Amino acid sequence: MKGIVLAGGRGTRLYPSTKAVSKQLLTIYDKPLIYYPLSTLMLAGIQDVLIISTAEDTPNFKRLLGDGAHLGMNICYAVQKTPRGLADAFLIGESFIGNDNVCLVLGDNFFYGTDITMILNKASQRKEGATIFGYLVKNPQDFGVLELDAAGNVRSIEEKPQHPKSNYAVPGLYFYDNRVIELAKQVQPSARGELEITSINNAYLALGQLHVELFGRGITWLDTGSPSSLLKAATFVETVQVNTGYYIACLEEIAWRRGFIAKEEMIALGEALKMTEYGQYLLSYRGEYSND
Repeated sequence: MKGIVLAGGRGTRLYPSTKAVSKQLLTIYDKPLIYYPLSTLMLAGIQDVLIISTAEDTPNFKRLLGDGAHLGMNICYAVQKTPRGLADAFLIGESFIGNDNVCLVLGDNFFYGTDITMILNKASQRKEGATIFGYLVKNPQDFGVLELDAAGNVRSIEEKPQHPKSNYAVPGLYFYDNRVIELAKQVQPSARGELEITSINNAYLALGQLHVELFGRGITWLDTGSPSSLLKAATFVETVQVNTGYYIACLEEIAWRRGFIAKEEMIALGEALKMTEYGQYLLSYRGEYSND
């Protein structure tokens, strides 16, 4: 399975902070925002990743992540010339996806929880159809909203409805089989001129192959598109890391635990960052031999 991080757009809700830098390069406590969605793909076992951004910001992502070889990954880059909607990611990434299935995660979405790896693995192992997720929110009118039947199957998806049929929002994380490329080519621009991801999800729903996994109370989802949500995310990360001693979205640690790199390679990466608490965290594993 391939992975795509959509990290384009201008981040206008965060101006002036994002007038000169991509919002996905802003810091969430101790690491760049893009580490968090990238870690989601890694937790799903995905090693081939395409990062889609603007022409101005792509060189910065390359400086940050390189080709991913140090993480046992293959990271590629593509430019989205204008923000044309989420479904455009599959048109831009067609040659990258090839004949594989694909997972799309939005570059400003943050997922954390004890069961997240299990849920992601379940979705990634599904060979046919699409898998989306549902998350209970207080303000469903601000999101794509799920309508579920008594058995928990999707009946409909509405984009930012005035009268939501449930409080289950659809987060920015989607798993698709290879048919998503052809379905994306059939999507017509919406009233706001964008290729909506909801159109693709509704196409899978019409085919009877749209699956949904509901995130429970043990999962945290944050959409970090506003100053207040950035602050909340940073506070959340600090609280978890300080109280538990374990880091969130530490790419080097995840790469080791998923078997992408050896422990010795992770320690070497920690040595290069030993002047920071982040590097010291990696080096703290020097004397441990468990890969649990």
